[in-house]
Amino acid sequence: MHRKVPFPELRDRMDRFRIQMEADNPDWEMAAFFGHINQYYFTGTMQDGMLLIPRDDEPVFWVRRSYERALDESLFSEIRPMKSFRDAFAGTGHLPGTVYLETELVPLALLERLRKYFPFAHVGAVDMPAAKVRSVKSAYELLLLEQAGKIHRRVLEDLVVGILREGMSEAEFGSEVYSVMIEEGHHGVVRFGMFETEIVVGQLGFGESSLYPTYFNGPGGCLGMCPAAPVLGSRDRKLNRGDLVFIDNACGVDGYQTDKTMTYMFGETLPDEAIRMHHRCVDIQNEMASLLQPGITPEEIYIAIMDGLDPVFLKNFMGFGNRQVNFLGHGVGLLVDEMPVIARGFNEPLQEGMVLALEPKKGIRGVGMVGSENTFVVTRNGGRSLTGDNPGLIPVW
Repeated sequence: MHRKVPFPELRDRMDRFRIQMEADNPDWEMAAFFGHINQYYFTGTMQDGMLLIPRDDEPVFWVRRSYERALDESLFSEIRPMKSFRDAFAGTGHLPGTVYLETELVPLALLERLRKYFPFAHVGAVDMPAAKVRSVKSAYELLLLEQAGKIHRRVLEDLVVGILREGMSEAEFGSEVYSVMIEEGHHGVVRFGMFETEIVVGQLGFGESSLYPTYFNGPGGCLGMCPAAPVLGSRDRKLNRGDLVFIDNACGVDGYQTDKTMTYMFGETLPDEAIRMHHRCVDIQNEMASLLQPGITPEEIYIAIMDGLDPVFLKNFMGFGNRQVNFLGHGVGLLVDEMPVIARGFNEPLQEGMVLALEPKKGIRGVGMVGSENTFVVTRNGGRSLTGDNPGLIPVW
């Protein structure tokens, strides 16, 4: 039997969501969720359906398919079957003029089908209030993230060394890492909120493959299988002595994911300059982690770090060439890319129980992407790592 999200946990999430909506949208009357991530967060199950949350009445999860599975998996108090939105509307009371939807997710065609039976006039955005609520993890969520982090640490710090062998392809490496992660307890999928972002195991590459440009919004690169599937790794790029091996991936338990990057030196050491730049990135990660305390804002952390870096070091920092990203870390949880983000413009103070991945990295021409990434919990004493503390550049020979 699968583990069910406890009912008090679901109730607390709903209560906190309503409080957040009151703060962000004082006049709100109704919200509707179609995305599987928010459905799971609030109900404990992912189905083809609509979670309808009135301001002053009980929320209802209207399920088209599978109603039976929803009942089996979820302790949510009100789950009802529907064949179409007509059924849901017949069972709904007052319809306000504005309904709040996941505007980053709901396509126009779905909106039009909904409005056929729910003729509301205006759409509000519920994405940010939901993201804010998800950003602060409960004890239940932190337990799952702890479990994911332990698996993640074991695989990348202990077991990958036994996978790497001369002549294997990037695709073989990615496939074998995935198999080992599943054996160790990974839930098997990596989820992002970024529009049309697809990933299998993670970003990985040998040598300069880790610098290859991608549409993925991160500092690393990945050559991938082909232009139609720029994921996993190349079948043609083989592992050679002297290669840097780079892998940036997620590991999840019951939906909750940690994010971690690990690097290895295969067969022989890397150039001294690359090693020095790598350890500078590790130092930056540790400095950021010390700042992960309640009350500080993500922007303050970003500015404190970036203002302290030498202009020469900033070249190819957090990317390579003109493909540098403008953040140093990001929240993780049910999505790999959650709130908050360590970047300019994020001015809401950190809270205890937030979980963030910190990922200072630097591209080195002729070598690849060096640097570190681990997942940390915000505490009063600074960030506590969930994914280990190996500094990387693990020698494999």
